[in-house]
Amino acid sequence: MAYTFGTTLSCSFNEAIERVTEKLKVEGFGILTRIDVSDTLKAKINKDMQPYTILGACNPPLAAEALDADISVGALLPCNVVVRQAEDGEVVVEFLDPNLFLTLSEFDGIHSIATEARSRLQRVLESL
Repeated sequence: MAYTFGTTLSCSFNEAIERVTEKLKVEGFGILTRIDVSDTLKAKINKDMQPYTILGACNPPLAAEALDADISVGALLPCNVVVRQAEDGEVVVEFLDPNLFLTLSEFDGIHSIATEARSRLQRVLESL
């Protein structure tokens, strides 16, 4: 089972992060965390890599519903979005597929929430 879906953009890395952030806002997501993986690996273990950032996106109403359905689902939140620069200079944007929740939670209420979250993220993808 694929655990991400995404696209490739022909723009700068920073522009891709701005575009993704703006499009997520349209669908009700805010950015809770921003992890600069490439800077962290350089600082901690002196590893060089292409720019790589993980955005922790959250849609508060969907998160609240998910937590009401399964309080332990918080371990799977927020919805991670990876923005990384490929060797060829293009920028790859990958969304963690919320449908993974369906394989990890036994609570029926999670199904409709994951489906809604995936639909919103799919619209973000299509708008990029």
